[in-house]
Amino acid sequence: MAITIKCLGHASFQITADGQVIYIDPSTLHTGLDAKDFEPADLILVTHAHADHCDPDLLKKILKAGSPIIAPTRCKDSIKKGVVWDLNAGEFMEVLNTDIKVRAVHAYNVSRVRSSGEPFHLKGEGVGFILTLGGKRIYHAGDTDLIPEMDSLSEVDIDVALLPSGDTYTMDIEEASNAAMKINPKVAIPMHLKDANPELFREKVEGGSSTKVVVLRNGEEFTLD
Repeated sequence: MAITIKCLGHASFQITADGQVIYIDPSTLHTGLDAKDFEPADLILVTHAHADHCDPDLLKKILKAGSPIIAPTRCKDSIKKGVVWDLNAGEFMEVLNTDIKVRAVHAYNVSRVRSSGEPFHLKGEGVGFILTLGGKRIYHAGDTDLIPEMDSLSEVDIDVALLPSGDTYTMDIEEASNAAMKINPKVAIPMHLKDANPELFREKVEGGSSTKVVVLRNGEEFTLD
């Protein structure tokens, strides 16, 4: 089964496989897209409640009737409409009548904090997802720093890792590169870049591991066979 991963911008991705259309963090904020630019969704995954990742108005417009949204509890409460299943870090779910499995893992800040000292992303509120379909595993890290929980992901055999690299609210290029080398996916795709240079990510990761780096601009696709 061919799996196509399309970068929509920022941290938004469309994943298409076997006629299923899946979105992770679909949003119009920072992507330049409108609801009409999204195909109808069979499944939507939302990592956390910030507006550039959780866009309730958009979700209502693009979700097929009866199709589910999977989100952590904090985000579920803001969506309010549709079939919403909550999935928090450490939990696992199989999507009915498909071969799709979803595991939620931790995503949070350690060193990136507000002026009050509170992290931008608190542990336990947001998640990353490991999406399994067609025998392949795609890891979307959500908004996160380099965290200890990533150490165990090398045991999961990740095919594609989508890693935030833009600093301020997430890992920077250095940390994202180190995360890629810890996780050891077959392919790493930098995301949530802001003004960061993804070629620096490529240079560090490919220079220090067997992982291939694929840089996707908005609208570009990568096919996983």
